Amino acid sequence: MKSLRLSRIVKTFGTVEVLKGIDLEVETGEFVVFVGPSGCGKSTLLRVIAGLEDQTSGTVEIAGVPVDAVPPARRGIAMVFQSYALYPHLTAAGNMALALKQEGVAKAEREARVAKAAGLLDLTPLLKRRPAELSGGQRQRVAIGRAIVRDPKLFLFDEPLSNLDAALRVNTRLEIARLHRALGATMVYVTHDQTEAMTLADKIVVLNAGKVEQVGHPIELYNSPRNLFVAGFIGSPQMNFLKGPLAAREGAETIGIRPEHLALDGEGARWTGTVRHVEHLGSDTYLYVTLGEGAELTVRLAGQSRVAIGETVGLSPQNGPVHRFGADGATLA
Repeated sequence: MKSLRLSRIVKTFGTVEVLKGIDLEVETGEFVVFVGPSGCGKSTLLRVIAGLEDQTSGTVEIAGVPVDAVPPARRGIAMVFQSYALYPHLTAAGNMALALKQEGVAKAEREARVAKAAGLLDLTPLLKRRPAELSGGQRQRVAIGRAIVRDPKLFLFDEPLSNLDAALRVNTRLEIARLHRALGATMVYVTHDQTEAMTLADKIVVLNAGKVEQVGHPIELYNSPRNLFVAGFIGSPQMNFLKGPLAAREGAETIGIRPEHLALDGEGARWTGTVRHVEHLGSDTYLYVTLGEGAELTVRLAGQSRVAIGETVGLSPQNGPVHRFGADGATLA
């Protein structure tokens, strides 16, 4: 049985079609990430799954049961938003237990579930604090705990890390990954951050303008993007794209090569260009190179490089493929 099945989901707002016939299946226990640029429809799709938005057409099934006419509270889902949405007058424990109390769960059972979730999230010493006494990361863990205690069939996360600073994002991302392993639960997670998608997902769904561009394991999408959009969205720094005569020599409209698959080369270099900027990150060095044809390439070198701005360098593909794309943007065999 699939944990989630979406069939031909369409959503329109007035004359604007935001979701354009989405089909998707999520296996039980999978961690699936919806990723794409702002406005691509990923949060709207999550809200349709949750029942917070009614789809214009199509069917949502959760655990094999159609839920199109089922209100959000009865769909067996728990949602974690980017805003923590905690009640300021309740303690952490009170916030986590509130939905259970409203459902009529006995006090002893509520306390047991809260204690178990707090243990998973390292919140036990903080249960008596109110939200104002908690850090941003701690508040987000309380929000996640509030979802866990409901023992849902499906967890839905809507950009839960976007309000955290960089260090907290990394720490909370690790917490969510650990939690997924501990619970073995099905999770659907929305983000615009492809690094989050790559590091968390069992399966990534790349959305663009209301359509699914590609679905697959993170490394599958990295190694074998279906088209120019996926190739440019997955991977950081972004894949380099070259057109015109440089691409025509490869029999393509556009060629793409990742910055980490370019190497400094000598006399046999494929391309020669001038370094216009250098970024020293310690573990890596990024070169921004302008070729004689005017094209721009980003080069990611491992470690620390002495290459200087204004220097002429030779570059060749190495340790990775040159991707070829046709006039329609699709990947060529």
